[in-house]
Amino acid sequence: MTQRCARARSLLFVPGNRPERFQKAARSGADAVILDLEDAVPAADKTSARAAIGREWALLQDCDVPWVVRINPSDTAAGEDDLAWLKGLSPAPAAVMVPKAESPQALAGVHARLDGIATLPIVESAAGYAALPSLAAAAGVLRLAIGHIDFMADTGIQCDDLETELAPLRFAVAIATRLNRLAPAIDGVTVQIDDELRLRADARRALRYGFGGKLCIHPRQVAVLHEALVPTGQELEWARRVIAADAAAEGAAVQLDGRMVDLPVVLQAHRTMARAATSSAKS
Repeated sequence: MTQRCARARSLLFVPGNRPERFQKAARSGADAVILDLEDAVPAADKTSARAAIGREWALLQDCDVPWVVRINPSDTAAGEDDLAWLKGLSPAPAAVMVPKAESPQALAGVHARLDGIATLPIVESAAGYAALPSLAAAAGVLRLAIGHIDFMADTGIQCDDLETELAPLRFAVAIATRLNRLAPAIDGVTVQIDDELRLRADARRALRYGFGGKLCIHPRQVAVLHEALVPTGQELEWARRVIAADAAAEGAAVQLDGRMVDLPVVLQAHRTMARAATSSAKS
């Protein structure tokens, strides 16, 4: 399940204190479901949320979906309680999402304390941004995620509709991901639940940064997201022609439609075809 989590395009949040939604989330078509103990759960309900997940956990294993648990920050009392509780959860979740990630030592500590479980750190602050190189290199990190809403709140950044101001954050996450050979990064949520055009645009932007998935906050976002991540017919036709031209040239550089086609272009074409194959396999 951890490897499926590494390839997940859609990761759907569901509040840990709403057990009636767990099975619905599993049936949503999401590639992974995140049982949230942090932002979606009021402080007074943290204990009952853990208990609710614990009661449903055995049944949830029958669902063909990776389960992720988002804990509270590990340096808080609630986070400490989450870690102690997770030690007794069997089988272990596919991964643990660690919010407000700012310390590689804290990430490595979560990984070690939970017997080697994979972590999904969320970059949500200026301190997390500054620590990105070391966060990405921490033991146990599977892939990075962006929490841009919290990031904006922490930094005071106000974004235009295209979130242009967050380009440096997304670029830095993309580079840290590549340098540490992590699974493709996960972009933040689209808060406009009913705006399909916005969700599609956000998904295509994530692709341009090399991201492989996106956080979702409502089940009806899942299918739209998956559709948006599928290469267009024009993209597929370009990829096929590039690969065919490369094969005919036996690996030598060649011109196609007046443009040079060499190894980097061929690699892009193969990535496009792989993305199409992945989408087809999961549809």
